[in-house]
Amino acid sequence: MIDKGFALVAALAFEVSAPEQIESVIATVAKARPDAFVAAGDPLFWITRQRLIEAVARHRLPTMWEYRTWVDAGGLMSYGANPDDLYRRAATYADRILKGTKPTDLPIDQATKFDLTINLKTARTLDITISPPVLLRADHVVQ
Repeated sequence: MIDKGFALVAALAFEVSAPEQIESVIATVAKARPDAFVAAGDPLFWITRQRLIEAVARHRLPTMWEYRTWVDAGGLMSYGANPDDLYRRAATYADRILKGTKPTDLPIDQATKFDLTINLKTARTLDITISPPVLLRADHVVQ
């Protein structure tokens, strides 16, 4: 018997090293029939994001992305550090360094503000219902 407080998660990793591989890799992922797909942040994915979003949509894969930009472009959901907050923190570090603080004397800082964004149009397309409690927790909801 599985306790309702826990879920078993099996992770499969797939590598994409060229834009031409996106469709075939997404097709391979879709054949595995996952409940969800998480796209890790990668410069290749960033520059080919529309192609990637279209591929996961064609294969009806519910996908979690790193940034809201992906959801605004048609992705289902994103959860990650708030980029504006990261840039503000970086500016604070740059200011301290320019004022003479040695970079090695600065504390290691971690993101503290994270955003959950949900695209309801994409959810409807995938025939997924997002529960009201999850919608209430979302920082942004794309209609």
